Amino acid sequence: MKTKGALLWGLGEPWSIEEIELGDPVSGEVQIQLEAAGMCHSDHHIVTGATPMPAFPVMGGHEGAGVITALGPNVPADLQVGDHVVLSFIPACGRCPACVSGQMALCDLGMGLLSGQSISDGTFRIQARGQNVIPMCLLGTFAPYMTVHHTSVVKIDPTVPFEVACLVGCGVPTGFGSTTNVANVMPGDTVVIVGLGGVGISALQGAVLSGATNVIAIDPEQWKREQAMKFGATHTFDSMEAAILPVMELTEGRMAEKTVITVGEMRGELVEPALTLTAKAGTCVVTAMGHMTDFDVKQNNFLLAMLQKRVQGVIFGGGNARRDIPRLLRLYKSGQLNLDDMVTRTYRLEEVNQGYQDMLDGKNIRGVVRYTDADRN
Repeated sequence: MKTKGALLWGLGEPWSIEEIELGDPVSGEVQIQLEAAGMCHSDHHIVTGATPMPAFPVMGGHEGAGVITALGPNVPADLQVGDHVVLSFIPACGRCPACVSGQMALCDLGMGLLSGQSISDGTFRIQARGQNVIPMCLLGTFAPYMTVHHTSVVKIDPTVPFEVACLVGCGVPTGFGSTTNVANVMPGDTVVIVGLGGVGISALQGAVLSGATNVIAIDPEQWKREQAMKFGATHTFDSMEAAILPVMELTEGRMAEKTVITVGEMRGELVEPALTLTAKAGTCVVTAMGHMTDFDVKQNNFLLAMLQKRVQGVIFGGGNARRDIPRLLRLYKSGQLNLDDMVTRTYRLEEVNQGYQDMLDGKNIRGVVRYTDADRN
């Protein structure tokens, strides 16, 4: 079918809205009418080159929610036309060593996420200007339709609004799981969250629901710090350096049991102040993505060892999409997880560049592309 999408043709270029040719589903695939797509910082990493791509053009978007419109052969029976679904940015086969050990966020299928070649047969599902297109994370949610392998599709409750459902495909479980699964925040803990975009606010809410006594939110943007208080933060600061002495006083010198870094772009120099904020035998979780070529980290190696601190990486919140996506939406429906207020603004597909500029300017917790019938004609 012919439709349109947001394509990137080179480093540093704007997203270009233009016609694409979308292939029909083959064995194991479904076609989906997208209703909403989250605008995650990870797509901007492709623009800057922080996440290197093997070729261009690239179709943006890896957070999405919509309705199944067609099934290819050999799709599991639990997926049917008309189902409301969320796209998981990491597929999960359920059979590889990572999956069977419970680490589905590390599924072996993830090795092909940036290749553009479909899981089913290794070919490309999207073409534009006569060229193959690489869909971000084999998804490409910056288009009103998509064809995708069933291992990336999770069925959801149809009563959940699409504009919040799309967020649980990446940003929300990544942040929420950083505190609940990976940091393992316990009741009574002091937790520091560094960076208050969609991932950071989700991490903050995970810490609150886990029973943390003190939830300290850090971001240079005053508006984001104000928003953090609405989501349950107990204290806010504009930098890690500004927080060190107050956290020391607040905890009688013990510091925070858990520190989680969720900034838009990870840099090596952020590790040392984060470890300074972290207690003896505490954990510093690095959720933020850095540049692929950045190998430099600044930290005090003597204190890292002598105070038995831990630096822990994480992807997708260390979770399981088929378990965590429905669970997070149950928390949303019960009123325990605030997703509505995370959507700062919705955009038309043609406004995707404005949405990313708003993100870079610190104006959004999360921007969402909301598709209408006008996008499908």
